[in-house]
Amino acid sequence: MEKNIPLENLPLFYSRPIPLNREAHASLTVSPSPEGYRYAASARTVLLATAEFFDAGRFYPIIFSNTSDNVILPVALLGLEENENLFVDDEGAWQGHYIPAYIRRYPFITTDGTEGQTTVCFDEDFDGFNLEGGLPLFEDGEPAPKMLEIQAFLQDYLLQMDRARQFGAQLAEYGLIRAVDLQATPTEGSPIALNGLLVVDEEKLAQLSDSEVTKLFRSGALALIHAHLLSLRNVDALVERKVQGAQR
Repeated sequence: MEKNIPLENLPLFYSRPIPLNREAHASLTVSPSPEGYRYAASARTVLLATAEFFDAGRFYPIIFSNTSDNVILPVALLGLEENENLFVDDEGAWQGHYIPAYIRRYPFITTDGTEGQTTVCFDEDFDGFNLEGGLPLFEDGEPAPKMLEIQAFLQDYLLQMDRARQFGAQLAEYGLIRAVDLQATPTEGSPIALNGLLVVDEEKLAQLSDSEVTKLFRSGALALIHAHLLSLRNVDALVERKVQGAQR
């Protein structure tokens, strides 16, 4: 559904996204989900904009994904196994200090429209629509303040994801992406293996010429690379979070 991102790369919590129409949905209101963030409980990874690296990298490992059309994109690793998000508890509360923008924007998303325009869509299955006290999306046929806020958020997100694609393209251009196998050892229990994670190749990074390093520095990519590499220390924290959850 999203511009340049194949449908199979969307988190599973978007089940029935449809275009938002001011006439058909004139009376639609939106509230937070009564179930909290349970809609994201099976999202092991979510796309991450480069603007989020310095906040998200404090809590989540930042790795990379190679999409079906061979685009390198950064993602936040939220779980160690398929369909596992270690940051959503049984009550649907988010157990972390930073919530990735991809999750915060749900149930809204954008898709390509006509003549290069984007269309706002929403997940019909979201349970926060038309609840008591909800905020209207339209008033007198025009976008209400809540809708304007959503539109601004979505447009900024698209801009930031374009920058994330450019960053991924830079990494690919310099041959800096490689697959690694990591092993994290919890304080109790057996080691947990994470195979085939896409990360920046530090050896190749060190072999770049001075002019190449300068280009990465001036574009801001070098700072993002360092944030990514530092974030990999959070793999052990993920393991401990999983162990603690199993002990409760």
